[in-house]
Amino acid sequence: MVNSKWSQILFKDIITLAALFLCNIILAFTTDHQQEQDRIGTALPGQNFNINFEHYSGYITVNKDVGRTLFYWFIEADHIDPTSKPLLLWFNGGPGCSSIAYGEAEEIGPFHINSDGNTLHLNPYSWNQVANILLIDSPVGVGFSYSNASSDILNNGDKRTTEDSLIFLLKWFERFPRYKETDFFISGESYAGHYVPQLSQVIVKHNSATKQNSINLKGYMVGNALTDDFHDQLGMFQFMWTNGMISDQTFKLLNLRCDFQSVKHPSESCEKIWEIAEKELGNIDPYSIFATPCHANDNQMVKGKHRVGNLRTVYDPCTSKHSTTYFNLPEVQRILHVHPDHRPAKWQTCSVVVAINWKDSPRTVLNIYRELIPTGLRIWMFSGNTDAVLPVTSTRYSIDALKLPTVSPWRAWYDDGEVAGWTQEYAGLTFVNVRGAGHEVPLHRPKLALALFKSFLAGTSMQTLEPPTLRTAS
Repeated sequence: MVNSKWSQILFKDIITLAALFLCNIILAFTTDHQQEQDRIGTALPGQNFNINFEHYSGYITVNKDVGRTLFYWFIEADHIDPTSKPLLLWFNGGPGCSSIAYGEAEEIGPFHINSDGNTLHLNPYSWNQVANILLIDSPVGVGFSYSNASSDILNNGDKRTTEDSLIFLLKWFERFPRYKETDFFISGESYAGHYVPQLSQVIVKHNSATKQNSINLKGYMVGNALTDDFHDQLGMFQFMWTNGMISDQTFKLLNLRCDFQSVKHPSESCEKIWEIAEKELGNIDPYSIFATPCHANDNQMVKGKHRVGNLRTVYDPCTSKHSTTYFNLPEVQRILHVHPDHRPAKWQTCSVVVAINWKDSPRTVLNIYRELIPTGLRIWMFSGNTDAVLPVTSTRYSIDALKLPTVSPWRAWYDDGEVAGWTQEYAGLTFVNVRGAGHEVPLHRPKLALALFKSFLAGTSMQTLEPPTLRTAS
């Protein structure tokens, strides 16, 4: 009886272990199969150069009930062992702009598009030289991301974008489990000034609630970031006036009539004075005030300046035009694994529909900084100093509002012996100003942006010149 009983127990244990073993094999096979389906095994259309790294693209469903699905492009580090390098998740802003269009195709990615819109060149300053890059079209309705419920595109906002991003990450790590232990960082620019700290906040909360599926978040970095409505507008008006772009009278009226409380819903009197300010600005690119406008695309630039309050949601230099041509090519979409039943009628760099129907946007995220700085995350903010939309003055006002002690004072940093910008280090936060860069720092100053990213990953100060050695008389 006893032997029979223990035999039954032992048999059950063996069956249980066998079932677990079989499940693990099935899971591993499924994961490998999904990865292989997403792997881009051939050259991209117009790619006439060789690469030594793998890249993948596909979809992650974040809500099965309505089929809400986000498109991603994952580019491994150009290294013999990419898992030894950090993993970076990159967001572009808008809200409603594609990280594939901007982040990959004209900023930090290796595949940049030539002026013909059909061929590619290798970006010599791609960030995948030092890290694995994960880009997603977020939220749903942006780029190649889609939902089976059309109402989803009309109901995006900060809260749902953050929740979907966390679900996306957890499922992505299931598909790419070898990166679970990799140091993980988040970065982005513009409206990603909301996405990045918000996602970092929910990851920290998620990690504190469960250790089994924790995400190895080490820090985040934002550039020319929407941070605080009051300081963003205050700094914007001051930047435009001090750079001689608007009149004294307009500057005074902007400060008087715009209450600095809501970028998204300005008053009627504020809108009227903004119309005057835009006329005074003239036909320049406010995202890079010293850059030559894209004359080849003037009509689209003028007609495409949609705004959410005082923030334009569409940045349209010529690089954006090239992306529009390239990512609408059927062969490009096929190789990127775009689902034929869910591809957009016309792929766009930014979705105006997403932008104008945005549901929730807090007036500040400084409260998140105050919450996360004590956790020890590496937090950096950078700013190109020729951007008039979210200028360096705005970022400095927001940092000042945090009232952080200074660890290392304001100083110039250098690249190849020349001043590349200025930097200051605070307790828990580092600020870097990039000289001559506009709203998209890696677009306008790619070499400096890569130097910045390397320092961020290493957690080291920006390079400064050693003081000259004083010669003594012999």
